[in-house]
Amino acid sequence: MHASLADILADLAQNSVEAGARRISISFSEKPDEIRFAVEDDGKGMDDDTLAKALDPFWSDGVKHPGRRVGLGIPFLRQTADQCGGKASIVSKPGEGTRIEAVFPADNVDLPPVGNLVLLWLQCLSFEGSYGMDIHRRRELVGREDAYRIDRDEMSDALGGLEDIGALGLLKEYIVSLEESLNEEQREGEK
Repeated sequence: MHASLADILADLAQNSVEAGARRISISFSEKPDEIRFAVEDDGKGMDDDTLAKALDPFWSDGVKHPGRRVGLGIPFLRQTADQCGGKASIVSKPGEGTRIEAVFPADNVDLPPVGNLVLLWLQCLSFEGSYGMDIHRRRELVGREDAYRIDRDEMSDALGGLEDIGALGLLKEYIVSLEESLNEEQREGEK
C-alpha cells in the first residue's frame, strides 16, 4: 500500500515517462467531498491483453525493470479506490497513449492522506528524459475555487534546465509559493 495519494501519482507519472510519452498531463483537484486526479499521456499505450495484465500485481513486462516480477502502481491505485469507495478507470490504446483517472470520497476514513504535493510536482518535473508535462492543480473549498498550472517546458526554459540542483531549488521555491497561494486564498475565503 502507498503511504499517500502523492505516492500513487508519482508511480503513474513515472509510468508515462517510461512509456516514451512526449506529452504528459496531470490534474489534481480537491473539493470538500472528493479528491480527483488524472494522468494522461501520448506514450506507447497498451492493448487490452496488456492492460488486463497491468492490473495484476504479480505481473511485470520485464522490459522496463529487468528482473522485477511485480508491478504495483496500477494495482495499488485500484486497491486504494476500492478500499475507500472511490473509482479508478484506465483507458489505453497502443500507439496513442493512456489515461488513468481516479476519484475518491474526501471524507472516507480509509483514504490515504494527500501527501506532499510540492515534492510530488518537483519529482515529476525532474524525472530523467525528454518529455513535456503540464500539471493542473485545483482546490475548491468554502465555495471558492483556486488553481494553478505548471508547464515543464516553461520551467526548464526559465531556469536553464532542470538537471542542476540550483535550478531544482528555485523550482521547489516556486511550487511552494503556488501551494501557499492556494492556502492563503482559501483562508481569505473563509473570513
